[in-house]
Amino acid sequence: MTVHENGEDRHSALASPIRREILRVLQETSQPLDAAVIAERFDIHITTARFHLDQLERASLVRREVHHGGQRGRPRIAFLAVPEARDEDAQRQLNDVLADALASDGDAASPRAYDAGDRWARLYDRDVDDAAGGIEEPLMRVFDAIGFAPEMQGGDSDATIALHACPFRDVAAAHPEVVCAAHRGLLDGIVRRLGRETNETTLLPFVESELCLVRLHRPAVSE
Repeated sequence: MTVHENGEDRHSALASPIRREILRVLQETSQPLDAAVIAERFDIHITTARFHLDQLERASLVRREVHHGGQRGRPRIAFLAVPEARDEDAQRQLNDVLADALASDGDAASPRAYDAGDRWARLYDRDVDDAAGGIEEPLMRVFDAIGFAPEMQGGDSDATIALHACPFRDVAAAHPEVVCAAHRGLLDGIVRRLGRETNETTLLPFVESELCLVRLHRPAVSE
């Protein structure tokens, strides 16, 4: 499995609220849990529990353990959160805390978050240096590297980058004035580093529950 494929599996796995909750339960226990325990905990059919666990395993967020127990018959299959998943949970908690702290600044929260996003853009100077004049490809590279699962849509006059998988969706929903402002700063920072005007793009957060858009406005060509 390639890194890109694994990233898609991870975003797909975590797009489901119940799978996020199952992963959280596995992260909070040191003991492996089987599908029967998960099914009882969430009041779902055991087949559904197995499906969710398989999706989390495919995304490399959990791993299975086989317990034979010295008895005849099928072995017991149980699951544990992998260390990386635990690290990501800690990172999400930190994101929540930081966003909440910044949001407490009131009217200053969005400008400060925007400035942080602009500084964030500096980490992607290599992607900007590789640009061949347009802004579409470097923006796609940056959003893909961060994990937004970008998709170019539309034609020359109405091009749009659809962002299908915001890695910060939960904290952005709670504090859009912070997280979305940081993403706007990131977008503008990349555009400025390309030598273009920031009014050539517009960020549209949460046009759907799991979709944000970046509109690309083509500059008028003088005759």
